Amino acid sequence: MLPLQGVKVLDLSSVVFGPLASQTLADYGADVIKIEPPEGDSTRRTGPAAEPGMSAVFLGSNHSKKSVVLDLKRPEAREALMALLADADVFMHSMRPQKLAPLGIDPDTLTARFPRLVYAGLHGFAQGGPYAGRPAYDDVIQGMSGLSALMEQQSGEARYLPTIAADKTCALVGAQAILAALFRRERTGCGCFVEIPMFETMVAFNLVEHLYGRHFEPPLADAGYPRVLTPWRRPWRTADGHICMMPYTSAHWRRFFAEVGEPALADDPRFADMAARTRHIGELLELAGGFVATGSTAHWLAICERLEIPAAPVSRLDDLPRDPHLVATGFFTELHDPNMGAMRFPGVSVKFDGVRPPVRMPPRLGEHTRESLAAAGWPAERIDRFLETSSQ
Repeated sequence: MLPLQGVKVLDLSSVVFGPLASQTLADYGADVIKIEPPEGDSTRRTGPAAEPGMSAVFLGSNHSKKSVVLDLKRPEAREALMALLADADVFMHSMRPQKLAPLGIDPDTLTARFPRLVYAGLHGFAQGGPYAGRPAYDDVIQGMSGLSALMEQQSGEARYLPTIAADKTCALVGAQAILAALFRRERTGCGCFVEIPMFETMVAFNLVEHLYGRHFEPPLADAGYPRVLTPWRRPWRTADGHICMMPYTSAHWRRFFAEVGEPALADDPRFADMAARTRHIGELLELAGGFVATGSTAHWLAICERLEIPAAPVSRLDDLPRDPHLVATGFFTELHDPNMGAMRFPGVSVKFDGVRPPVRMPPRLGEHTRESLAAAGWPAERIDRFLETSSQ
């Protein structure tokens, strides 16, 4: 039995931030019903697709869910939503807060009507500040939270990370916050409103190491952790490729310098302990890189294994489904869909009692509207009329 089995989640969010959060809950066993407008989530049309409405980006953050189509501009659709909420545990959305009250789905309204409901607002910015209610996407939040400036500090050019880091990080924090609210409800019997703002979440994420000397007043150093900001923090070039290796402790560096025939460098005042290495990290990595460049990748992998220094080759994304560890652990899931054929999905990374939760096909648009409304108590005749008028 999965931990969230029996938990019902209604998710009105779209794109990646909210859907990835609810997918995490689905992976842990929750019954997640994705509420979509008639045109569907925009990611249904993002990326390659073997079937209209089932594009790659949608598949990546919507597996193991159900889909119900509701046009919330219509009064009867809002009635349908209330019927679905009657036994729901979690309601989550990524709509801008000012749009909620006209639809009757603002926090005060729903938490008063459903006192046990965990209401999760996945917003761009926290309420109460001058940015509240602004639209936000991953690129905007990467820039505002300091990520792009960190890239500029390291590389000389302001850039975004080549991954939707803000969406995915905030999604995981959102799932965590919802789980915490559910845990509190089990103790108190009362639901709550939990707000997950992207901006504040990513500022906190970035400043774990990068607040650095500004933890202190007056500051003991500028913001920014030198070890990860030096341009030399990158895979080291070898004679035939690259290697990711990380001598970190003093013992690691002593073994490394002894291996390359320069044991005295371990006692160099610049490199003798962690504090000194942090201050001179660029010099250290540049120096070590010169030694690494003289040997092949296989040569250095063997040395690092012998010296117990963490190291690995650089993997390309296309190589990951064939990675021997991922193959041995059965990480990737292969599904067969009658219409789309063979499908591959990354598996759930966690296991419960040694078992990885299953991955189920993402839903077609509106695939579960009828069955979900029937489970909510609507008679078949009313569902028929609702679906007929919805298609007009």
